[in-house]
Amino acid sequence: MKTVSMSGSLRENVGKKDTKALRSEGKVPCVLYGGKDEQIKFSVPNKDFIPLLFTPDTNYVKINIDGKEHNAILQDIQYHPVNDEVLHADFLRIFDDKPIKIAVPVKTTGTAPGVLQGGKLNLKMRKVRLYGLPNSIPQEVVLDISKLNIGQGIKVSEISIPEVECLEVKSSIVVAIKATRNAKMAAGNATEESAAE
Repeated sequence: MKTVSMSGSLRENVGKKDTKALRSEGKVPCVLYGGKDEQIKFSVPNKDFIPLLFTPDTNYVKINIDGKEHNAILQDIQYHPVNDEVLHADFLRIFDDKPIKIAVPVKTTGTAPGVLQGGKLNLKMRKVRLYGLPNSIPQEVVLDISKLNIGQGIKVSEISIPEVECLEVKSSIVVAIKATRNAKMAAGNATEESAAE
């Protein structure tokens, strides 16, 4: 899993006035929690969130707060309802020996015969939630669609990652090849032709 670095400063005051002042300086109030250590209230420049948020990838975060580094994942984020600015972020500490829950993107590989026959690739789940040790969780879940015909798909139960559990409902379909109107018409025409023969 890729890691994004951020640099934060401890917050001396945590009231509304202080929060407003931080935002006016282009900083985001944040909280880091988890593990035996106490919560740490800190702030991060707004621009540091760009590589974390404007990407389809899921990333771990290495936060340097006043010289001390912490490994974490972004647990929750609040946006301004009008301009989408980041208002607040919660980070959860992660440890190599403690399992975590995290959602990672789903990507496909190969060309489905069903698509070549006129079907449409339908990615029903763009991310899946995984549970495992940080070092075991992959950057993405890659599904091979090269054997899928029209009407076929891949279910959650078919996802297999060593030492990692997929937390989605096992019977849920992750990706499927749907029949399009053109594909149905082509199939209908082929049936009529074979009947005529």
